[in-house]
Amino acid sequence: MFMSFVLAVGLCSSVAAQQTSPGAGPVVVIETAKGSIEFETYPEDAPKTVAHILNLVRRGFYNGQRFHRVEPNFVIQMGDPQSRDMTKKDLWGRGPDSGSGKVVGVAEFSKKRTHKKGAVGLAYAGNPASGDSQFYITLTATPRLDGRYAVFGQVIAGSDVVEKIQIGDVVRRISVKGEKKP
Repeated sequence: MFMSFVLAVGLCSSVAAQQTSPGAGPVVVIETAKGSIEFETYPEDAPKTVAHILNLVRRGFYNGQRFHRVEPNFVIQMGDPQSRDMTKKDLWGRGPDSGSGKVVGVAEFSKKRTHKKGAVGLAYAGNPASGDSQFYITLTATPRLDGRYAVFGQVIAGSDVVEKIQIGDVVRRISVKGEKKP
């Protein structure tokens, strides 16, 4: 009986430990009124992108922003600080003030990390190296984006929440799982 309990606990622990995929880095948690979304990051495949996004998360950059783009059967998108201001709704997602002001500076495309459902990618307008703070989550497999946008993460929990997101939904807080929240 005791051995069965030990084996069961061991199996539960290993299942929890296998929640992220091989090569995955820190897990980011997006808290909304509709629930939480968790995505693993891929620092081995997109090191500068992951470092940039994690820096913004740790600074509290995304807290209070809104999802500014929702395209059914395609993507949800966030990361524009202008989205905190409802009077600027027509500008959300574009313009010189739609990012953190510091671009990643490189397009980190990977054949290994593709745009399957729940992929987290770096958004940009124009030059792929101009990606900054805006990122999206795919609602369905979108292979036409492969080799055009850097996938730096994958949703591992809260995919039902991703499906519920609407334009204007507030990001209460984003944090790195296991780290002190800003």
